[in-house]
Amino acid sequence: MNYELNLKDYDRIIMGIDPGTNVMGYGVLGIIGKKAEVIVMGVIQLNRFETHYLRLGRIYERVSGLVQQYLPDELAIEAPFFGKNVQSMLKLGRAQGVAMAAALARDIPITEYPPLNVKKAVTGNGQASKEQVANMLKHLLSIPEEKMPDALDATDALAVALCHMYESQKPAIAKGPKSWKDFLAKNPDRIAPRLK
Repeated sequence: MNYELNLKDYDRIIMGIDPGTNVMGYGVLGIIGKKAEVIVMGVIQLNRFETHYLRLGRIYERVSGLVQQYLPDELAIEAPFFGKNVQSMLKLGRAQGVAMAAALARDIPITEYPPLNVKKAVTGNGQASKEQVANMLKHLLSIPEEKMPDALDATDALAVALCHMYESQKPAIAKGPKSWKDFLAKNPDRIAPRLK
C-alpha cells in the first residue's frame, strides 16, 4: 500500500496468510527496525473454482506469484483451529499445506500461529472479533480508512504477519543450567576459594 520505499529498503519482509478454501487472505509487511509498514493486503477468491483440487492449484499459483513479487524473508500462517466438521478441517489443512509448499519451494521459513495467539498479539484479547482485529490494525499500522479492505480475511492475514513480527522481536530466553553441578562446571571463575 505504501510504495514510497523499494522492497530492498526494508530490513525484513513478512508475508502473512489466513488460509481458506473459499477465500484466502494475504498481507505483506515491510519492517524497518521495530516499525512495520503495510506493503499490500488482499484476498484470493476461490469460489469460482468448481473442485477442491482446482482451488488448491489456484492457491499454489497465487501464493507463488505473491512470493515472487514481494520477496518475503519469512511466512507466517494461521494454524487451522479444530472444529467439529472433519471434512472442513481436512480441506483447510490442505489449503494451508499448499500455501506452505509455495513458500518452501523458495526456501522461505514458515511459522504457524494459532488464531488465539494472533488475536492476543494484535488486540490483547484472544477472543477478539475479526472486526476488532481490523480496527486495531488500522490504528497500529496507520492504515487510512479508504485503504481498509472489505474482506476481513485480508486483515486477518496482516494480523498473522504482525503477530510474527512481535514474536520474533521478543528477546530469546536463555536456558539456565540443569543443576548446580552443571552451573559450576560452566562457570569455574564463580567459585569462591576455600578458607583455610
